[in-house]
Amino acid sequence: MYPDTRSRLVAARTALVLGPVLAGISAIFQPDLDGTPRHQLAAIGDSPLAAVSAVTFLVAQLPLLVAVLAIGRLLQERAPRLSSWGTALGVLGCFGHTVFGGISMVYLTMARDGTHHGVYADLMTRLQNSPVMLFSAVGLLGTVLGLLLLGIGLFRTRTGPVWVGPAIWAFLVVEFVGTAVSTYASYLSVLVLAAAFFALAGVLDRTGSRETLPDGQLV
Repeated sequence: MYPDTRSRLVAARTALVLGPVLAGISAIFQPDLDGTPRHQLAAIGDSPLAAVSAVTFLVAQLPLLVAVLAIGRLLQERAPRLSSWGTALGVLGCFGHTVFGGISMVYLTMARDGTHHGVYADLMTRLQNSPVMLFSAVGLLGTVLGLLLLGIGLFRTRTGPVWVGPAIWAFLVVEFVGTAVSTYASYLSVLVLAAAFFALAGVLDRTGSRETLPDGQLV
């Protein structure tokens, strides 16, 4: 089922393109955050583009949420269970990442105050070992499971090119497994996700030539 009004169609197309683009910008400008909290603060403070990475990660969650809803809408008729569960988990993933992105904004402020990095490092350690990090877990699990189910739905229903579903699965493997092996894996994962989402945006583009009713409904 395609988005049924012109405004929803435009929103879906825009989100499918903008989400991976913002995620890619975030990955490109993210500093090396390995090591202790004190090292992380130093890396953020020393990088002039760390703020760009953190802000684009946070802002990307909105178009990614809309993209998840759009994919779920595409699957609603032919794979209703996969659509419902995939969408719900994907939305939870965006919510968890939004909360984590807000915490990252606080880290940016801490990193600029170099004279108190020791105090802030202790605070970061406490935060990273507190229930607050459950939101990070929700972001991780929601994103993985949500995109996994939506990818299965796309593959089973042959919505879009046949490779789109497997490409989304490949993104999950590269992003959440490959990054433990190489820091360059995050760049590859974003490219794979962008290819899949851009292809789905192209599927929606082909509905743009349909005529519309006076109230904006697609026919």
